[in-house]
Amino acid sequence: MLNALEVFTTVVVGVMVGVEFSVAFVINRILDALPEDSGQLGRAHGGRMLGAVMPVWYIGSLVLVAVWAIAGWHQHGTGLVVTAGALLILSVIMSILLLVPINNRGKTWTPENRPEDWKEQMNRWDRFHYVRVAVLIAAFAVLVAALT
Repeated sequence: MLNALEVFTTVVVGVMVGVEFSVAFVINRILDALPEDSGQLGRAHGGRMLGAVMPVWYIGSLVLVAVWAIAGWHQHGTGLVVTAGALLILSVIMSILLLVPINNRGKTWTPENRPEDWKEQMNRWDRFHYVRVAVLIAAFAVLVAALT
């Protein structure tokens, strides 16, 4: 049963990392290249859609890692699982303090009501997101290492 939990948790975290990586290095680059207001409208829609899904995914991943750490407390690799959990906690804290406030503003913007510095705010969100993606990749890599 523990093996199934380990694999399931690793897959859930890995897919989440893939989505966040895709947002950072694929989706946002595509949106930024669209003409006129299309990119800003796409980012607003993405902010609403992913803003609803990702909190559940982040917290769910953290809960799965915590259950893995508790269930396998005396198993080889538990320290790595705890480290991955700490990295996921860091990603949640980063999200709440740095990314969510910008996202909450950006998801309500339209071409008619967006602030003049909207591009700078989106660039700031992107920079914070790159760091968060690096933290998530590290958490995933540590989970994979715990499996071996």
